Amino acid sequence: MTAAAGLRRYTPFAAGSLQALLQYRSTFLVNAVTATTAVGLQVFLWRAVYAGRTGALPGGYDLPQLTTYVLLAQMLALLQANRVDQEVSEEVRRGDIAVSLLRPVHYPLTRFATGLPVSLANAALVAAPVVALYALLLPLTTPTWAGAVLFAVSAALSLVIGFAVNLLVGLAAFVTTNIWGVRIIKDGVVAFFAGQVVPLALMPGPLAAVAHVLPFQGMVDGPLRLLLGHYTGPAGAAGILAVQATWAALLTGLAALAWRSAVRRLEVLGG
Repeated sequence: MTAAAGLRRYTPFAAGSLQALLQYRSTFLVNAVTATTAVGLQVFLWRAVYAGRTGALPGGYDLPQLTTYVLLAQMLALLQANRVDQEVSEEVRRGDIAVSLLRPVHYPLTRFATGLPVSLANAALVAAPVVALYALLLPLTTPTWAGAVLFAVSAALSLVIGFAVNLLVGLAAFVTTNIWGVRIIKDGVVAFFAGQVVPLALMPGPLAAVAHVLPFQGMVDGPLRLLLGHYTGPAGAAGILAVQATWAALLTGLAALAWRSAVRRLEVLGG
């Protein structure tokens, strides 16, 4: 079987996920209102903190760049909210995971196929309108073509990192049937160390050092540094992408190992 034919086996899962999403179109309206409010609180808080300041702010950002960073940080977080952790844990809790094991497909890839339409739909139907709205209301930084291309590549890698993190959290349901607390901790840790709450350039040195050795900075801060040109030459851009790609590969491999361990646990306990 060719690679293309193998991937086509997952197309029905993606199509089914998209159809389910479109049946509840009002969800996108609710998400848009929620995202607009959350972004407004963040943006106007930061603008109030640096009101009256001209030129470069701490961290090397000017006010339009900081506004753009804060806005797009929330949008990237929205794209990574693919519900994989919640859906995997629900399958384990209900016992539906046993049915998934009987399908002639790789379970983690099916979860990626069902989660990807969620991310893409949020990008097209929620993130794009919210960004357009704030572009009319506030001065934002217009990226260069190079920055936009680098951002697109980096955002794709950030989706892989986010998916792997969510899948790992979902697989924790094999150990504890209720992962609500794990998800809450994960959401808080990721939001902080990814740069969603505070840009990493504005963090105190020790915290920034910790953030830069964790994979989460590749989910928000890395893509936005590339978009806004906060790197040193081609080598700097390549370095950001290389770190992202390394973490994406490592976390994907870790998720695959965790899945195999979970299957062995299920076979031992469930027969």
